[in-house]
Amino acid sequence: MNSDYHINTKCVQGGYRPENGEPRVPAICQSTTFKYDSAGQMGQLFDLEASGDFYTRLGNPTFAAAEAKLAELEGGIGAVLTSSGQAASMLAVLNLCRSGDHVVSTSSIYGGTYNLFNKTLRDMGIDFTFVEADCDEATLKAAIQADTKLVFAETLSNPTLVVLDIEKFARVAHAHHIPLIVDNTFPTPVNCRPFEFGADIITHSTTKYLDGHARSMGGVIIDSGRFDWRSGNFPGLTEPDETYHGIVYVDQFGPAAYIAKARTHLMRDIGAIISPMNAFLLHMGIETLFLRMERHCANAQAVAEFLEKDPRISWVEYPGLPGNRGYELAKKYMPNGTCGVISFGVRDGREAAIRLMEAMRLAAIVTHVADTRTCVLHPAGTTHRQLSDEQLKAAGIGPEMIRLSVGIEHIDDILADLKQALETLN
Repeated sequence: MNSDYHINTKCVQGGYRPENGEPRVPAICQSTTFKYDSAGQMGQLFDLEASGDFYTRLGNPTFAAAEAKLAELEGGIGAVLTSSGQAASMLAVLNLCRSGDHVVSTSSIYGGTYNLFNKTLRDMGIDFTFVEADCDEATLKAAIQADTKLVFAETLSNPTLVVLDIEKFARVAHAHHIPLIVDNTFPTPVNCRPFEFGADIITHSTTKYLDGHARSMGGVIIDSGRFDWRSGNFPGLTEPDETYHGIVYVDQFGPAAYIAKARTHLMRDIGAIISPMNAFLLHMGIETLFLRMERHCANAQAVAEFLEKDPRISWVEYPGLPGNRGYELAKKYMPNGTCGVISFGVRDGREAAIRLMEAMRLAAIVTHVADTRTCVLHPAGTTHRQLSDEQLKAAGIGPEMIRLSVGIEHIDDILADLKQALETLN
């Protein structure tokens, strides 16, 4: 598609251009395997000497359409869909790290990602140092070690809503010849363009705003194609892979080496694939992404301003509020809005926060976030429940915190629901 098209147009028509007589929208290719006329053709595919679909664990036409759209939206060279956002985070790290390697990550990330890093990947021999997302440059530099392979952060942290200074993190990472990987789930490519500010790899939980309707699980890894993998110590990309007869990814795939390895090596061996149906639903959901994000942001701004004035609320975290710690960075990195998620503290603490949630009628208490329906959650008791008190404090999660994901319903109805719930605290 023409790269000059606006992102709205890319949401609708990116990634798939039907030829004469072909389906107007991508079809669901519900097949595990693909037929070829000769063993030689199949052999070339298995040796990565030819391109094509031959087994859905490695690729499928339905996947390809959604992957192409997501790469186009973020301005990347390629993408790989995964079974969930958690799988995307794991594979993005494992694609560069082996046992004995080290990663620097911000601490204020989604609780599941924190646990993935701090428990599961540590158990696999990968070490992590956690820094605050708004740390100064000296602190970030000090965290990087000789065996550090990447820096990981969220562009807008879940649920603390810290806006990442992408340029600063990219500058420090690149000075040490390592890439910056960012999770862009909350702002989406409609509101934030991490590659334009120096990020190298982008991940998403497509389960959230990209799908938008709480109907399909998924994740994605998107490669900018701009990082020079020969500039650092990345043997998985620069040394022969004997499982593919000694190919060297940077030689075979050039700028697309990282994303090619993620698909042909990790997806082959781990198999954390999305389903064709979920890829189809994701592709369809993205068509309305730009419309939904406008309404999410407008509604969230109104709710944040309302909560800020209520004496029963001790604090409100939303980068769209003037005076918020992330306000100026948000204007730079997310000038059209951030997302529909708000975090706020209930003045009387944990029990009052839970009472407020349970009194809401329109908003549902669910684990999910970032879909069309307004939903609410108590992070310390759910998504971050596995963290210790010390880890919760480092992640910025207090017992009084509520995460409110503002949907696209009429704003008057959302505010009315909040008002009646707040009355129960009197």
